[in-house]
Amino acid sequence: MQVIAVANPKGGVGKSTLATNLAGALAQRGHSVALGDLDRQQSARQWLDLRPAAARPIQSWRLDDAGDLASPPKGADRAVVDTPAGLHGKKLRAVLGQVDRILIPLQPSLFDIQAIHGFLQELSEVGVPGSVQIGLVGMRVKDHTIAQDRLQEFLATLKAPLVATLRDTQNYVHLAAHGLTLWDVTPSRVERDLDQWAPLLAWCKGR
Repeated sequence: MQVIAVANPKGGVGKSTLATNLAGALAQRGHSVALGDLDRQQSARQWLDLRPAAARPIQSWRLDDAGDLASPPKGADRAVVDTPAGLHGKKLRAVLGQVDRILIPLQPSLFDIQAIHGFLQELSEVGVPGSVQIGLVGMRVKDHTIAQDRLQEFLATLKAPLVATLRDTQNYVHLAAHGLTLWDVTPSRVERDLDQWAPLLAWCKGR
């Protein structure tokens, strides 16, 4: 089973948005998907509770009594894990031992950029297994802005690749309120957003 963790030391950067839509994309591609939520707020789990029965199924990856991931659901061949803000130390090492890929969402702000720099340093110090790939995802990025230019300048200094940039749009907010993703509605409604996801999904697949 391929496991992809969505991680960032800060809150409010779009981790749950990225995790839920990634789970929806993998389900749309015919995978049996499990969604785990290690965050105290349980936003991803609450989203899953809202998901309509008619939508492509996504299983819940339950937690054990200690708040860690229990055994994955039977039959799942893909899993996405939404992690909490401030993930570090023992909890971080536990996640690293279970995943194949780590997606790090970040927004084009000075505080987010500083947090990512420190998080990547911690990952290096903890020791990421050689088989684990790390990718960055720009979230809520507005085209042709100074913030976007600053983000690009910062990303050029990092070893981790930018695998996708997702625009600032209310599509994610409206769909999340109904337990849905970009892949649960008519493609023409979200065509621009689907195009932005294409390189991210290719990276997850290993191309």
